[in-house]
Amino acid sequence: MPKMKTNKGAAKRFRRTGTGKIVKNSAFTSHILTSKTTKRKRNLRKSSIMAPGDAKRMKTLIPY
Repeated sequence: MPKMKTNKGAAKRFRRTGTGKIVKNSAFTSHILTSKTTKRKRNLRKSSIMAPGDAKRMKTLIPY
């Protein structure tokens, strides 16, 4: 059986933790930042763990 291919678009945006969870960066950080509060922008810098339903789909895109 051939190896599974990694989806390169997903690999650039998400990564797996040691326990197999998917880590993602926040959206809404690239432009129109003047209307967002400093607190909101600071909290958007943090990465977060993806929701279980979405993570299940991601694991097929990032098999390794």
